[in-house]
Amino acid sequence: MAGNTFELEQVLLYRREMEKLRKQEFALAKHQLELVNEELEREEALVALLSREYQKCQQDIGCIDDMKLYLDFFSRKRTEIQQYGEQIEQLDQIMDEKRSDLMEASKEKKVLESLKKKQAFEFRQLIAVRERNFLDEISIQKKGKSA
Repeated sequence: MAGNTFELEQVLLYRREMEKLRKQEFALAKHQLELVNEELEREEALVALLSREYQKCQQDIGCIDDMKLYLDFFSRKRTEIQQYGEQIEQLDQIMDEKRSDLMEASKEKKVLESLKKKQAFEFRQLIAVRERNFLDEISIQKKGKSA
């Protein structure tokens, strides 16, 4: 019964490993994107908080130096937020590429798995036909001896 071995078993194992690797790469890209999104949200919350403080400071004429510091800070934060936005776009594109790679690896693995199932099904059918033929032959031989 050596005919039941799947010739492409090593390829299937390789495809499974590739899918596993692609899953890890996708998860890492997603995690990096989430981290940058969280950092962006923190920066935007900080800017909103300090913006309220700045509005209070504007009403007090004695805070001219503080106003200059706030304006410099806002300028710097605006640049940082823009950079986070660009980084998010890049990471989102990378994540999409990793998702695509994962889907492709998954498809390749599924093709081989379905081929393996088909081959196993065909082998079981062949064995069933051989067993049926063998039992028919035994039955014919018994009828021939008893007659």
